[in-house]
Amino acid sequence: MANDVLAPGNPLLADYCEGRRVVAFLSPTVDRLYGQQLRAYLGARLAPDSWSAVVLEGGEQRKTMASVEEICARAKQAGLDRRGVMLAVGGGVTCDLVGFAAAIYCRGVRYMKVNTTLVGQVDVGVGVKTGVNALGVKNMLGAYHPAHASLNDRAFLRTLSPRQIRCGLGEIAKMAIIKDAALFRVLEECPEVFQRPDPPSAWLTQAGLGQRGVEDYVIRTSMALMMEELCPNLREHDLARLVDFGHTFGPVIETAGEYRIAHGESVAIDMALSSQLARVLGLIDAEDCERILSLLIALGLPVHDPGTCTPDLMNRALEDSWERRGRRLHLVVPEGIGSGVFVDDLDDIPAGALDEALRALGARAEARSAPLVTVR
Repeated sequence: MANDVLAPGNPLLADYCEGRRVVAFLSPTVDRLYGQQLRAYLGARLAPDSWSAVVLEGGEQRKTMASVEEICARAKQAGLDRRGVMLAVGGGVTCDLVGFAAAIYCRGVRYMKVNTTLVGQVDVGVGVKTGVNALGVKNMLGAYHPAHASLNDRAFLRTLSPRQIRCGLGEIAKMAIIKDAALFRVLEECPEVFQRPDPPSAWLTQAGLGQRGVEDYVIRTSMALMMEELCPNLREHDLARLVDFGHTFGPVIETAGEYRIAHGESVAIDMALSSQLARVLGLIDAEDCERILSLLIALGLPVHDPGTCTPDLMNRALEDSWERRGRRLHLVVPEGIGSGVFVDDLDDIPAGALDEALRALGARAEARSAPLVTVR
C-alpha cells in the first residue's frame, strides 16, 4: 500500500522505473480520471522523451490476442527495447493484457502496475498470472509474469462505481469464507465498507477498528491472505488451490453470459452455488451456508443467475475444470466459516446433487429478493 502514488513529489513509481524507457497503458476511464495526473508525474520524474502514454479500450470483450498485439505494436512504435518497462494503470483487464504483452514482447520485458480498482488491489495486483480470453474460454491463453512492482493506493477507490466496489468485495468475501472467520465477521458487521462511511458498530469499536480502520483492516487482511496462499505455489505446480474458490462455475457463467456478468459477480454466484453444494454433500451445515449467502446478499452481490445457472452449463463447468486441472476436479467448497476443503473428483458428487443445489439456490434467491446483476 502507498499514498499519493501519482503525486510529482513521490519518487516511488519513478524509482522502480530505474531510468528505463516506459510505455504506460490505461483505459479510457482511467485516462479521464487520472490521465492528466499520470502524464504530469511521468513528465516531472522521468527524462524527456523517455516515456509515452497509450489509451487502450477496456472490457472483457477486448481481452483478446488482438489487443495484446496492439499493445506490442504500440510499444514497438514507442521504441521500447528489452530493458524497457510496460506500465499498466488500471483494473484487472488492463493489467492482464499489459502483463501478457510484457511476457512475450522481446521474449519478456519488465512489467509494472498501478492498480486502480478494488479487484485489482486485492486479487489481480497480488498474483503473477496474466492472460486473455480465447477459444471460448476465459483466460485460456496466458503466462506467469511477475510484476516488478505492483502499487496500491486506496485513494483510487474513491472514484469507483458501486458495482466495481461490490465486485472487489466479492473477492474479499472469497478469502474470508475459506480462510478467515474474523474477516468474515467484520464484513457481516460492516457490509458497506468502501461504500458508505457509517459509524462502526459497538463490536467494531471494541475491536479497535474505526471506519477508516475497517477499510484498512479489510484490504490489508485480504492481500495478506491472498499472498499467504499464492506465494508457496506461484506457478501452480500444485493445482489444488484454495484461492480457486469461486472460480469453477464462475468462468462458464461469465462466458455463457457474454460478460454481462462481471468477474466479481460470477465469483459470488459460484461461491453461493459451491456453498449450497457443500450443504447437499454434508460438508457444511445449513446455518453456515445461510450465513455465507446472507453475507453475499448484504454486500449487494448476486447469488444466482437464471440465464446461466442451468444444470447443463454448470455440469459443463465441472467437466471443464476437471480437464483444466489435470483431470482432477479440485472444487473448493467451504466446510465452515473460515475454512475450505476440496472435492477432488467428479465421482465425489453424486447424481442429482448439483441439481438439488441449483434448485435450492434459485429458491433462496427468489424468496429473499437477492440482488440481480446490474450495471450501476
